[in-house]
Amino acid sequence: MNLLKRIFGKKETPINSYQDFWTWFQENEQAFFKVVKTGKNIEEGFFDKLSSKLGELREGYFFLTGMFDDNTAELILTADGNVKNIVFVEELVAAAPIIQGWKFTALKPPSENGDFSIKMGDYEYSTENIFFYSNDNPELPDEIDISVVYQGFQEKDKDLIGNGVLIYLDNFIGELNLVSVIDNINIIGENEAEKPLIPIEKLNDFLVWRQKEFMEKYEGTRYDTENDDYVAMEGELKNGDPIIAIVNASLLDWDAKASHPWLLAVEIKYDGDKNNGLPEEETMLSLDKIEDDISAELKDYDVFLPIGRQTGGNLRTIYFACKDFRKPSKVVHEVVAKYGNSHKLEFDIYKDKYWQSFERFRPMP
Repeated sequence: MNLLKRIFGKKETPINSYQDFWTWFQENEQAFFKVVKTGKNIEEGFFDKLSSKLGELREGYFFLTGMFDDNTAELILTADGNVKNIVFVEELVAAAPIIQGWKFTALKPPSENGDFSIKMGDYEYSTENIFFYSNDNPELPDEIDISVVYQGFQEKDKDLIGNGVLIYLDNFIGELNLVSVIDNINIIGENEAEKPLIPIEKLNDFLVWRQKEFMEKYEGTRYDTENDDYVAMEGELKNGDPIIAIVNASLLDWDAKASHPWLLAVEIKYDGDKNNGLPEEETMLSLDKIEDDISAELKDYDVFLPIGRQTGGNLRTIYFACKDFRKPSKVVHEVVAKYGNSHKLEFDIYKDKYWQSFERFRPMP
């Protein structure tokens, strides 16, 4: 037996849980530390191995590494801006053991010192050439909408510059602030600016103030859907097939929509070719079962509000409004895993404080 082990090597344990991952990491941490410390063979000696094991756990983990100080290596796990994966990054780091010589960080943190620059191609990004101002809309008073002004903006390179500015902000204000606090960002040149420019160093203070104001305004806001009125709406797709929507009309008239700024859309594909794109009875029952499973976990008293559903064209889409994005990510991830063999499910979580994407469900005047 020992001879066979020496010949074939030790079989590694599959990574099925956070604990499995960190057990594996601890077994290899000294070799990883050496690679990070020296910077030699880092792709093969660390990145490839880490990517493989994180991929066994689930998709959507990204990472950065480097020396935090002379004696400490830092591993930053990131969702790369994907809201659906943030909770899993946070949970994995929260489950990390204490390992001497290592620091584990969830999501790219804000810069402690704004005196840094990023160079991409022919462009450099720093506090010297990036400014901002707030776009205020009286009809959407709670939205944090900013224009970021890059001095030296070139229209021909707008995509490259836009990407560079976002990477800079990701490092300057931190990943979580960039994806969850700011509602809209418009990246422009100085000649397009319509307001006085504010130094980018003041963006963090501006966001803290606006977020505090928002939280105080909607603190304790709740909504009871028990007596709401639902309406059925019918229409046609471009190919003439029917589409049916059932929406909570009372909820769409609510004046505190911004308190639930995250919208969850769950898409379930089915075969409705024999019924003009609509589900047959057996399929309808299975779709309803999936929706019931999600609804059982996302109840209105737990700050999740069912907006309605749309069915047609071989697709059912279920909509919820949420106060936060973390629990919906976990709930639907588990539902996808449960029903993935029998249905093709996908979901998205996006920010829309005033539910503008649901205006299409309002009756025409």
